[in-house]
Amino acid sequence: MQRKIAIVACIVAMIGVGLGAFGSHILGEQIGEDALKTFQTGIQYHFIHALSMLIVSIAMGVWGESRRLTWAAWLFFAGIVMFSGSLYLLSTTGLKIFGPITPLGGVAFIAGWILLALSMGKRKLT
Repeated sequence: MQRKIAIVACIVAMIGVGLGAFGSHILGEQIGEDALKTFQTGIQYHFIHALSMLIVSIAMGVWGESRRLTWAAWLFFAGIVMFSGSLYLLSTTGLKIFGPITPLGGVAFIAGWILLALSMGKRKLT
């Protein structure tokens, strides 16, 4: 599972780079300033949590795999899809229907961080 999470984290980060470039070079001219800020918030959280998935995969290599670490990684992934994805859709389409999805992604991020913290509390940090 460690390698799978690391690979997915790298793919998710790569997608974030592409979306960031799209937002900076193409989208900025097409949508308003507020919508662009919303898109950039999605990019910011996207990258933070792609790197968080990578950190979890490294932690799995150091401490061994556990259900908490596995869940933390997949919750970060789900958060990227729901939180960042909904912000991307909201900013590019203007459809407010995507707004209620964003907090669900935020909850997934928080749950992932809680599980990562609980995993750290159970391990000897050497």
